[in-house]
Amino acid sequence: MKTATIPSVRVDPELRAEVESLLGEGETLSEFVEASVRASVQRRRVQAEFVARGLRSRDDARRTDEYVDAAVVLDQLQRKLDAARVRMAKTKK
Repeated sequence: MKTATIPSVRVDPELRAEVESLLGEGETLSEFVEASVRASVQRRRVQAEFVARGLRSRDDARRTDEYVDAAVVLDQLQRKLDAARVRMAKTKK
């Protein structure tokens, strides 16, 4: 498969210098840019899937008229968080 290029991007010299100062040993600026683009694509894909799930859930709730009160959800999340904190405290001992 042939490769393609991503258009070059003009940046302030300060930003380029900062990026170059953060490169790993043997890492090129091109590799950094490619990794950054891939990470952004993945993040946006995950975000779009999250929004799609939320919209489907909203539509299902409207269709079935079955909703969960926010206080109930927050209480369940708080209990999970409390349990996780207890587990973490036990593993630190």
